[in-house]
Amino acid sequence: MKSCKEIAVIWGVSDRRVTEWCKEGKIPGAVKSGRRWQIPDGAERPADMRIVSRRYVKDEISDEKKPLPVGISAYVRAQSEYYYVDKTLLIKDILDKKALVSLFTRPRRFGKTLNMDMLRVFFEISDEDTSRYFKDKEIWKCGDKYKKHQGKYPVIFLTFKDVKYDTWEGTFSKISALLQEEFGRHSELKFSDKLEAYEKEYFEKVLNGRADEVEMASSLQRLSKMLDAHYGKAPIIIIDEYDTPIQEGYSKEFYDEIIGFMRNFFSGAFKDNSNLSYGFLTGILRIAQESIFSGLNNLTVNSVMDEEYDSFFGFTESEVGEMLDYYGVTDKKEELRSWYDGYFFGNKEIYNPWSVINYLSKGCVPQAYWVNTGKNEVLEDVLKVATDDITEKLYSLLQGERVIVRIDQNVVYRSLSEDPANIYSLLLVAGYLKTMNKKLQADGTWMCDVSIPNREIAAVYKSEILSHLMQIGAMGRTTANKIAESLYLQDTKKLQDGIGDYLKNSISFYDAGAEGFYHGLVLGLVALMDNHYHIRSNRESGDGRYDISMFPREDTFPGMIMELKWAKNLNDEELDSLSAEALDQINKNGYDTEMHSEGITDIIKFGIAFSGKNVKIQTK
Repeated sequence: MKSCKEIAVIWGVSDRRVTEWCKEGKIPGAVKSGRRWQIPDGAERPADMRIVSRRYVKDEISDEKKPLPVGISAYVRAQSEYYYVDKTLLIKDILDKKALVSLFTRPRRFGKTLNMDMLRVFFEISDEDTSRYFKDKEIWKCGDKYKKHQGKYPVIFLTFKDVKYDTWEGTFSKISALLQEEFGRHSELKFSDKLEAYEKEYFEKVLNGRADEVEMASSLQRLSKMLDAHYGKAPIIIIDEYDTPIQEGYSKEFYDEIIGFMRNFFSGAFKDNSNLSYGFLTGILRIAQESIFSGLNNLTVNSVMDEEYDSFFGFTESEVGEMLDYYGVTDKKEELRSWYDGYFFGNKEIYNPWSVINYLSKGCVPQAYWVNTGKNEVLEDVLKVATDDITEKLYSLLQGERVIVRIDQNVVYRSLSEDPANIYSLLLVAGYLKTMNKKLQADGTWMCDVSIPNREIAAVYKSEILSHLMQIGAMGRTTANKIAESLYLQDTKKLQDGIGDYLKNSISFYDAGAEGFYHGLVLGLVALMDNHYHIRSNRESGDGRYDISMFPREDTFPGMIMELKWAKNLNDEELDSLSAEALDQINKNGYDTEMHSEGITDIIKFGIAFSGKNVKIQTK
């Protein structure tokens, strides 16, 4: 007889998986001796849940394993019907720190709504015994100090994640409907003998949809006062995705209206509100400059830069490992890491939970799941104000490089026009960048190395950055594909014609300017080939710095080096001479030294000259 650990080594699975098979009766002859299972020496390994042709074996999933919670944000349902990653120790940290009002800023789809609903279920007074949803969770192991808070508070809960309308009228109507529904959830107040007549009259006014904008702006404050009076306990107020309607207001041009309303709405709820036990808000941005939280000195902000609460939004390495083990796909660990890992919240390495869940539920097919959950308005907005320096850095990020930037956590959309460099701060909080080597500055900003977190985000960079920076429409993308094809075929004339067509059809004469513009343009075009090449830019090699080098990922492709030149108002003969000068510079300065040092001997050199919309290419 052998132990589970010994059999696990022989079968190449975890000992936990062997134990599960024993419990499920899948190993004939397995017997339990004390607390341990003993397995016959000649036992055969049962069929498990390994992937077959990138699909789960259907009966294994449905009969034995809990489904994955794709799109499930209700805590009770998530923890009872689906595979649930236990985040209940968030409750312990909140009660230990005792911050009156906490704002958690994280990218979308990182578990904010599920966590807020968990807090609601834990704290809220209810007719049913909701402790049963926590007795097998980590928070319950922490003792009576924390258990005594379970089910003891009235709770006001609002989620603004779906407040996405084109006008202020539509937005206000939706917010009013959400408040109307939340008031209805506390219908016990209609019959309370603890409330004054005017309070009940106001309550009925909101409930019947007759309250105006001024009255709705004070609704959180007045509802919290009524709940405190009725229960003798100050309520907890939870606002999920508080900044969604603010972002819509910015992009749909009703910013002043939404900011004006939210300033009064949140001030009544969280500023000097004696009828408040705790307040929790989640969002992507910290809205500060519009003074939404003006004077709110009891607000504690927890961002992607902070170490506190760093493991509660998104999946940690160990949580992902347990999930892979549960579903029997531990062999997918490295693939999953390269696609969906790479975020750093505080000092904790974090996986994108939405993408991990979708990856597993779709049979471990790696693709960009997170970026398909909604429009990437943040990229569209920030790229409209990108300077030449920003454009160059964004292309560097596309090549997998790190760039040094300043991060201001208080940045908001409006400040982009004042300082376009704030786009890095927005890209970071929105989930498009990760930080490394961060240093806090005296003014409260951070200097950080940033890079693209993983292959999933690299995919959206390729589609979004190229589309906007290079103005690639349907025709432009076709031309760009032809350019990539000409490079594969090493067809210089086709390459020259393709770049020329792109210049003529996709940009105005006034866009065509200094060498940096053309450098970025060519970088964007060759980025379409990054599945087959490592693309490097402005790197030292030999006796100088080359413009662009393309290092093949496979031996079947040649290396490529490009040197770019630019001058105004050149005729064909002068342009031809300039391209020859660019080609000669590659040879003269030994730009192929770096490639030779890596064992690449098949190298194509391109001298490329631009003048306005005209281009000339020479090769060797």
